[in-house]
Amino acid sequence: MELRQLEYFIAVCEELHFTRAAENIGISQPTLSQQIRSLEDELNIPLFDRVGKKIALTEAGKILYDQSIQIIRNLQNVKDAISELQSYQRGSLRIGTLPSDLDYRISALLVDFYHEFPKLQLTVRSSVEIVEQVLENEVDIGIGIMPYPDDRLVRIPICTEEYVLVVSENHALAHLESIALHELRHIEMVMFPKGMIGREIVDNCCREQGFTVTATMETSSITSVIHLVRANIGATVQPQPLIQSMNESTLRCIRIEDEAPTRSLGIIYRKDRFLGHAAQAFIGKVQQYFAQYTL
Repeated sequence: MELRQLEYFIAVCEELHFTRAAENIGISQPTLSQQIRSLEDELNIPLFDRVGKKIALTEAGKILYDQSIQIIRNLQNVKDAISELQSYQRGSLRIGTLPSDLDYRISALLVDFYHEFPKLQLTVRSSVEIVEQVLENEVDIGIGIMPYPDDRLVRIPICTEEYVLVVSENHALAHLESIALHELRHIEMVMFPKGMIGREIVDNCCREQGFTVTATMETSSITSVIHLVRANIGATVQPQPLIQSMNESTLRCIRIEDEAPTRSLGIIYRKDRFLGHAAQAFIGKVQQYFAQYTL
C-alpha cells in the first residue's frame, strides 16, 4: 500500500466519481481505476459498491477513508514540525474568526504579530462557522463563540463579554446609564438577521423573559448595524467590549440590568493538529489581549 494510492483513494471518496476525481488529481481515469483495483486486491475486499455509473463507499471503504485522512494529516504534521526546525519563523498559519471581531479587534493583534513573525504567511478568514472551519481543516486555529465540548477539539476559554444596549447620542434613551432587560421589548432595533449567532444570543435571553426584540431593520454586517444606529434608525444590542473598541464618540452604551445577554469567546483547534511555535505564540497573544475583557 503506497501513500499515492491513499491519496487517489481519498480523491475518489470526495467526489464519488472516478472521472471527476481523475481530473482533480491530474491523471487518466483508467490509471485511477487501476490503482483503486490494486488497493482492493491488496486488502482483498471491495472499497466501493458500483451500481451503474454511481459508486458508494462500502463499510471497508469507510474505515480506510477515515484512517487515510488521519495518515495524511499526521504526515502533514511531520512536515510542519520539520519545516519549523529548518526555518524557525517561516511557514503558514490560518486563523478563523468572527467578522465583527476581525474588523474591530483581531486586526490590531495582526499588526503586533507581524512584527514578531514577519516571514510567516498568515491567512485570516472571517466566518460564523468557526467550528466547522476547524474540523474541516480549513483553518488551524479558530477564535469565536465557545462551542460545546467535542472530543476532536481543544477548547481554551479567553473571555466572557456582556451585551449592552447601544444607541445614538441623539436617541431618546441616550441619557440612561442602565435599563431593565424587559424594557427592550418597547425599543425599535437594528439587529443581525435571525439565525446569526449574535442575534440568537440576544433572542434566547429575551425569550426567557417572555418577549422578543422588534427589529425594524436587519443586516448581517456589524459595520452596517453601527452606521444605522449612528443615524438614529434604531438601537442595537451588542457586546460592550466590541463597541468600545470602535471608539465611536457618537454612540452611547447603556448597561442592561438583571440577566444581560453574555457571550463566551474561546480559542479552538483540532487535538490532532500540530501547532508550531508561531501558532502557540499567536494563541498566547490572543489570550493576553482578550484577558482585559473577562467579566
